Amino acid sequence: MNNGNERKPVAGRKNGSVRNTDSDNARKFQNGKTRTNRKAYYPKKTGVNGRKSPTRRNEAIKSSIKVAFLGGLNEIGKNITLFECQGDMFILDCGMAFPDGEMLGVDLVLPDFTYVKENVDKIKGIIITHGHEDHIGSLPYLLKDVNIPVYGTPLSMGLVGNKLKEHNLLSSAQLNVVHAGDVLKMGCMNVELIHVNHSIPDSVGVAIHSPAGTIVHTGDFKIDFTPATGDVIDLTRFAELGKEGVLALMADSTNAERAGFTKTEAKVRESFENLFIRAKNKRIIIATFASNVNRIQQIVDCAKANGRKVAFSGRSMLNYVQVATELGYMEVSDGAVIDIDSLNEYLPEQIVLVTTGSQGEPMSALYRMAYSEHRKVAVGKGDFIIISANPIPGNEKMVGNVIDELLKLGCEVVYESMYEVHVSGHACQEELKIIHNLVKPEFFIPVHGEQKHLKKHADLAESLGMDRENIFIGDVGNVIELKKGEMKPLANVTSGKIFVDGLGVGDVGSIVLRDRKHLGQDGLIIIVSALDIVDGYIVSGPDVVSRGFVYVRESEEIIYEIRRISMEILQDFASRNVHEWNMIKNKIKEEVSKHIFNKTRRTPMILPIIMEV
Repeated sequence: MNNGNERKPVAGRKNGSVRNTDSDNARKFQNGKTRTNRKAYYPKKTGVNGRKSPTRRNEAIKSSIKVAFLGGLNEIGKNITLFECQGDMFILDCGMAFPDGEMLGVDLVLPDFTYVKENVDKIKGIIITHGHEDHIGSLPYLLKDVNIPVYGTPLSMGLVGNKLKEHNLLSSAQLNVVHAGDVLKMGCMNVELIHVNHSIPDSVGVAIHSPAGTIVHTGDFKIDFTPATGDVIDLTRFAELGKEGVLALMADSTNAERAGFTKTEAKVRESFENLFIRAKNKRIIIATFASNVNRIQQIVDCAKANGRKVAFSGRSMLNYVQVATELGYMEVSDGAVIDIDSLNEYLPEQIVLVTTGSQGEPMSALYRMAYSEHRKVAVGKGDFIIISANPIPGNEKMVGNVIDELLKLGCEVVYESMYEVHVSGHACQEELKIIHNLVKPEFFIPVHGEQKHLKKHADLAESLGMDRENIFIGDVGNVIELKKGEMKPLANVTSGKIFVDGLGVGDVGSIVLRDRKHLGQDGLIIIVSALDIVDGYIVSGPDVVSRGFVYVRESEEIIYEIRRISMEILQDFASRNVHEWNMIKNKIKEEVSKHIFNKTRRTPMILPIIMEV
């Protein structure tokens, strides 16, 4: 019998609502699939009438909980946070970020895992809030070095399993499927999963019940009263936690600058229906995020209603659709989907092509279509293209370039916000106010966003009556210690960005990026000379090779001057019997660079090469 002080086991759970990470109670994910019953995914909760804090008041006063931010602050993506209490630790999310325009040649950006590896014996597990790349993308790179149990909802674990399979890590990984409403035991901390709405199903926030008090972390969320799939966000549980007492709130800040409410996903369905009618006899191509499973389902449903077949383009798109379909988060009737190789067998008005490339990524399918580089799809006047996504900050130029190229080819392109072909998955200001007022935290830490987003969210919290001294705007590497009545920063931990370039992880750093930028902006001059190993006099050269600086045939005078200056320096050192090659190279670099700048106001990279013969 529930006396109002305990939370009943979640309905439909055989073993109750608490999962002990040190036992084998958690269901394992194997071979990329789960045995989860889709209908039982959002169980009804019963008997929740005000849960007592798991610790006594005097223990809470003595104890503290530490939060180390290894990513997700002052940046979009790369979300990873480490919580510690009484020597026990766990990680919330393990994401990556995509490179910006300054990171030339970089494929992915990972967090620095040094602090995690230093404390691996204390870490009880990794909890994933949802299956987007900025929350799961770094897992393969961490699990290659340390084998920590991973916990997440069915779709999240399906996507993680698919990713680990590509890295040949699935067989050794400890993947555990859990559900909204479950409570995971992480040492002295009990982490409760709370259902939230987002742009991908199976998203959760967490309530971390510790001896120091309760921390609520929303994860990525919005409040959608007409979600495409699943239930409405569990506002009841957030309110109950607020009544029980919350030490700190950590909330998504991505849309903190936007007033009002985020529009419901149902608006996009209406827009698609109208645009499908407008497309008439044209082939429809829709670019969207591969991870937006709900959006893809809406497209499939609209295509079916309009007698069109659906094809998918892009490796990530195919992966997400496969996993979502296998786990029951997408329903695709037989014959509704065709292979991209079969497009020519159908009339344009019978086709909907769903593709990646909504952010203008250079290697994406839509980009290759726009620049006539796609091997299977050629676009032109008969195509009606919908870009169902807003540009991520920093991607506006790339998206604009792709749109321009599509328009030049004669395509009709719909990308304007007035058509409502995209809604955000993140809460705007009014939704954030609701969460703040329900949770009523003692302290507040805005997370997930750039500095402008974090600052705006802090201002919002202050406008609701929170003291500024109880708000912490952090940065990557910061550590904050929390206990009842006190929040204080501690010494920073090792953090930063690790770049992935091809198969290389971490072998590209700031110096390499600086050189790449230098080469890209100013070009390269190579000066090659062969010197006698005995007396140091010139045997051949110096020969001058220019790349990206000037066209040699039209700049013979400046090339001649570079050769002359280099020759004089080499002869001078030989006459003084100086054979320090580094000293000679530096002198050549200094004098040639000075001469070029005076003549051209350019600063190419100078690379002297000396060979001994």
